[in-house]
Amino acid sequence: MTTRQLQSLARQHGTPIVVVDHSVLRRNYAEFRRHLPKVQAYYAVKANSDPAIIRTLFEAGASFDVASVAEFMLVYELIKHLPPRQRQDFIWDKIIYANPTKPKETLQALDQYKPLVTYDNPHELQKIKAYAPHAGLVLRLRVANTGSQCELSSKFGCDPGEAVDLIVAAFKLGLVVEGISFHVGSQCTNFENFVQAMNAAAAVMKEARERGHEIKILDIGGGFPARYNKHVRPFSELARVINAELTRLFPPDIEILAEPGRFLVATAATAIARIIGKAIRDGKPCYYIDDSVYHTFSGIIFDHCQYPLKAFKRGKPEVSAVFGQTCDGLDTLSQSELLPDLDIEDLVYAENIGAYSNASATWFNGFPPAKVVHVNQ
Repeated sequence: MTTRQLQSLARQHGTPIVVVDHSVLRRNYAEFRRHLPKVQAYYAVKANSDPAIIRTLFEAGASFDVASVAEFMLVYELIKHLPPRQRQDFIWDKIIYANPTKPKETLQALDQYKPLVTYDNPHELQKIKAYAPHAGLVLRLRVANTGSQCELSSKFGCDPGEAVDLIVAAFKLGLVVEGISFHVGSQCTNFENFVQAMNAAAAVMKEARERGHEIKILDIGGGFPARYNKHVRPFSELARVINAELTRLFPPDIEILAEPGRFLVATAATAIARIIGKAIRDGKPCYYIDDSVYHTFSGIIFDHCQYPLKAFKRGKPEVSAVFGQTCDGLDTLSQSELLPDLDIEDLVYAENIGAYSNASATWFNGFPPAKVVHVNQ
């Protein structure tokens, strides 16, 4: 969107606001499918669970990766109008519950839908057998997360050396292992992670086949990097690497899925905030905005991500500090932002803030999350 359009929306709705451009959502989804035509995109709902975003991606053809019952029901609300048979087919083919550790209450709630769920240890197998015996299983492998923005391998995934034993154990319990999955870490710019992970998955599938169990699904997880800046290599380059390994390592009839979250939504949203205070500290301009790291900018804390702030006003940039509106010293957006001389009531904005931002916003200090405005739906 143009800066003029953004300012117009800020005047119309007030601040703080987050503007979600659905034309960008559709474009990102189309790009993913164009470059990875063999891979079905299961949108990772945790990246941004706004129902309008889910609906747009649903209508574009996306499937969904959910990690809680609440996320499952968000997607289910979109499909409950379908005839029962189509609805069940959709759940089996289009939703994966990709949180490897689940309380028994979650499994009990999901079992009626016969979902696809992940696991990575024998204790989880026992719970699934007891509380969701109709589920299809996907075994998650622990793989390298080197260079990724958010590391996941210390929390999830079994060692590849124990993977086939966990597959055999599942079948002995009367369960069915449908697939193998992995996750190379969020915002993965080290493409070698994908190469190593696919090689590990192929080796596990080969050994499982030799022991009498054919695996039908490969889930290559998430981690597809959003183009936050020019230093992030184009998605097409990563896709070439992935496509080459898929062709080399796996049979042509295998079902391949992925769990892009950040890639689909990060670049689709812009945050707009208002300068509510100004001070000079140690000779440096300090600005206070009506948003915070407890709200739209929560990704600074939880996602290890920075969102460069820009001003609509022109002028000579100088190094400035930007703070949020809460009464907490942690609420610091930046100590070194390049901004022109700004006045109270001026507007600033941050692009590419659609993932892991307002999704983790709170009501800390009594301040509500920013209003979300949807355009081009």
